[in-house]
Amino acid sequence: MSLYTVAVVGRPNVGKSTLFNRLIGERKAIVDDVSGVTRDRQYGESEWNGKHFHVIDTGGYVANGDDVFEKEIRQQVEIAIKEASVILFVVDVTCGIMGLDEEFAQLLHRSRKPVLLVVNKVDNSRRQIDGVEFYSLGFEHLHFISSLSGSGTGDLMDDVTALMTDPTDELITELPKIAIVGQPNAGKSSILNALVGQERNIVSEIPGTTRDSIHTHYKLFGKEFILIDTAGLRKKVRRKKISNSIQRSAPSKPSKKLMSVC
Repeated sequence: MSLYTVAVVGRPNVGKSTLFNRLIGERKAIVDDVSGVTRDRQYGESEWNGKHFHVIDTGGYVANGDDVFEKEIRQQVEIAIKEASVILFVVDVTCGIMGLDEEFAQLLHRSRKPVLLVVNKVDNSRRQIDGVEFYSLGFEHLHFISSLSGSGTGDLMDDVTALMTDPTDELITELPKIAIVGQPNAGKSSILNALVGQERNIVSEIPGTTRDSIHTHYKLFGKEFILIDTAGLRKKVRRKKISNSIQRSAPSKPSKKLMSVC
């Protein structure tokens, strides 16, 4: 597998999943205006300047949130930071610097990992001027991009791949894939966690906890393959029209920090 892993991190609703999808060239992660959609770590593969690497999408980091999922999301983000060779710290220029950005910046400084600060939603010259304030977060490398249109992402990836110095690195892409399927709350994520020996996916008693299809690389006991944890299969209901693209069965009460976009 690739020696290099790029983690996309940041507070909720700054455009991490949109950037993740653009970097891997497919719509793999669920994207929505609602905060807290991404929960588990989501892995993809990318190539730029002839170099192959993994990309990790993460849920929105909330330092001291009281929501039922926020503690688990924090754990998933911290695992991604430990796995990462390079970290893309995404912020939102339309909101300016928020308290969550400052708290997360302190965590990343302590990680001692290479961090590229990515100021997202910069789609005009006025927003580029507004984005200068993010230099105060203390990161040397700052990029103005629009993950939606792709503006600035080429220069960003040039800097990312410049940090990848091993020319012999190769990526294995053709591995057997095994999907774990079943109805909601049947224990699919628990089975995957048991197989890989770590808390790979968030597990709770709330149906619908897993939303994305989560790909995990298994390499133990001389065997190597991809395990895919899936969202719960539900019986089709003809009488009710589904009005929301995000499946929620028994959502928890969102914390006040996540009630608004900014």
